[in-house]
Amino acid sequence: MINKIVLTMATLRLFSGSIEICAALLMLRLNQIDKALVVNSSLALVGPLILITTTTIGLIGMSDKLSAAKLAWVTAGVTCLLIGIIKK
Repeated sequence: MINKIVLTMATLRLFSGSIEICAALLMLRLNQIDKALVVNSSLALVGPLILITTTTIGLIGMSDKLSAAKLAWVTAGVTCLLIGIIKK
């Protein structure tokens, strides 16, 4: 039997991948650099949002197995990732 949390995380990743594939197909269909850049820029919102959501769901699922110190380290790591993604 598949764990519900793992299923939710996997579903979010499949959804994210589907959005990426649709965006690539849309870029090919539009066949214009300026419009392709707009589509590509809109994907910059999807990636971090899926990362945050999937990580949050995973951490909630593991919260009973992690000590407070380990949870703080994971949170610090995710925060560093987000800072690295957001600050260009």
